[in-house]
Amino acid sequence: MFMFKRLSLFLILLLALVFVGACSTTPSSQPAEEEPTETDSGTETETEKEEEVGVVNIGYSGPLSGPAAFYGNNTLSGVTMAVEEINANGGFEVAGKKYNLNLVSLDDKYLPNETGANAKRLVQENKTPIIFVPHSGGIFATQVFNMQDKFIIGAYSSEPKITEVGNPLTVRIPPKYSSYIEPFSKYQMEKFGKKIALLPTATQYGKDWTAALEPGWKELGGEVVYKGSIDFSKDTDFFTIVTNALKEKPDVLFVGGPSEPTALVMKQARELGFKGGFLIMDQAKLDEIEAVLGGTELIEGSVGVLPLVYSRYAGNEKFIDDYKAEHGKNPGSEAGYHYLATYLFVEAMKAAGSVDDAEAIRASIEEGLANVPADKKIYEIDEIEDNGGLVTPLRMGVVENGKIVDVSLDQ
Repeated sequence: MFMFKRLSLFLILLLALVFVGACSTTPSSQPAEEEPTETDSGTETETEKEEEVGVVNIGYSGPLSGPAAFYGNNTLSGVTMAVEEINANGGFEVAGKKYNLNLVSLDDKYLPNETGANAKRLVQENKTPIIFVPHSGGIFATQVFNMQDKFIIGAYSSEPKITEVGNPLTVRIPPKYSSYIEPFSKYQMEKFGKKIALLPTATQYGKDWTAALEPGWKELGGEVVYKGSIDFSKDTDFFTIVTNALKEKPDVLFVGGPSEPTALVMKQARELGFKGGFLIMDQAKLDEIEAVLGGTELIEGSVGVLPLVYSRYAGNEKFIDDYKAEHGKNPGSEAGYHYLATYLFVEAMKAAGSVDDAEAIRASIEEGLANVPADKKIYEIDEIEDNGGLVTPLRMGVVENGKIVDVSLDQ
């Protein structure tokens, strides 16, 4: 009996302590049983406001791994920077409602079939009214069904056929490469000679570029002494193909593809004794090649598109400086054009009064261009063709005496 009484007393004391502890424990930010303050009420109102903001998903499918990853990530960086800026500045308003952008990016490894699968996924899962695709093979793959699935292709490729096929929901962002062929060829012929060897990337883009360059070169009195191509997704040693090309004693080598592997092809040619010039397709950039090779010594006598940082003016100064501060390097045209295009599509949505009607957005693209803020016009856009191609002035750069020189005004 004594033990039972002691146990009962112990249980009573324990329960009392638990009760006292429970009564004395309250959240540190708000006393117990206290009514919500005005500050709390204000927070709830702010949350309600945030819930009213809509979200527009923007899609991207490009090479984020593999040999073209450097190129793909450069294109993606321009969209990312624009999206972050737009959202940080309060989003944008369409038909009286506020929206933010959400960028959904997928890796296609530079493979057209992967691009097509990614685009289907982006539309079905994320309802993206616009999908950026930075290579011609992937663009052609998505043009098969983008009209049916009702999304705009933000096509980053200078391939003229992209807009010539008559796909009304395609916007070609960079200028057509056909404008480069004559001035690039004339420069190289005058400086080095008329015999050219062709060593472009083996992608569809490389094939199309070559198909346009070969007759253009011949029309100017030139001779094609070697025709080959390089599959950068498989080839890492270019010794054999470059050796075979140089056996034909060309004055000029036509090279191109992503900047990094293109630079290595040029280096290999110099190591094998090539003294002539390089005609570089517009996908590869002179300043990026310079960075890969640690200088311009190996690319003396090259001609290609003029790097963005050599075309500074009031409309792009801030972008160039901001990009360099964020990424630790100068922006290339891939970043610049995608940054501009993102703002262009947002302005087109505003003009269309819709964030999901792809046809209405596309129909408002010219009005959108007119409304792009001055400091977002990274490139001078003369017009947008009826078929969806942006038209810009020719920008041409050469490497002379160890420096990249703007010769655009000479054309």
